[in-house]
Amino acid sequence: MSVTQNLLHIKQSLPAHVTLVAVSKTKPDALISEAYAAGQRDFGENYVQEVCDKQTRLPHDIHWHFIGHLQSNKVKYLAPFVYLIHGVDSFKLLQEINKQALKNGRVISCLLQVYIATEESKFGFNAEELLLCLNSDAFSQLKNIKVCGLMGMATNTEDKELIRKEFATLKSCFDACLNQVPASANLELKILSMGMSSDYEMAIQEGSTLVRIGSSIFGERHYPNA
Repeated sequence: MSVTQNLLHIKQSLPAHVTLVAVSKTKPDALISEAYAAGQRDFGENYVQEVCDKQTRLPHDIHWHFIGHLQSNKVKYLAPFVYLIHGVDSFKLLQEINKQALKNGRVISCLLQVYIATEESKFGFNAEELLLCLNSDAFSQLKNIKVCGLMGMATNTEDKELIRKEFATLKSCFDACLNQVPASANLELKILSMGMSSDYEMAIQEGSTLVRIGSSIFGERHYPNA
């Protein structure tokens, strides 16, 4: 099937409250343009240079989501245009995003990453660190960011029950934050991001409101330098 057919098929299967981010990393402009023509506006990238280049060439009403592991020294390149930064895994990174957002006269939306997997290669806050961060005076001073949700990545495994358990853990963490941290100017928890091509249906069952889908839309990913 074509990109358009794949995209429309997935969109038709999603509940109305779930946002689809089409993961377009390593994909050429032509495929992104095809998805755009079919109505898709939210695209996910995980290489800073790649998304900076793409946003200059492609339509300006695209919502660019940065979904990769972000280094503090790269935030300045995203700050002028990024729509949502996923995977903010430390308070230090949150401070840098706030600093660069201020320089650009923006408030940048973020998702905090929660560590739910069994793999050491994953990043994120644990539940206790998350609550301490969101309830801290230091967090309340960050005026140019808005934490609008949480995200997490499940273990890369064929064990579906483990994946479901990890998604449930993230949903419990999300609910705990809603109950124990008051909403404020820089905090409004609306998004629970979990689920990718292989497990997004399960993620939605466990409470996800945003899914990141790449290969099921664009086909398998090919890395030029692999």
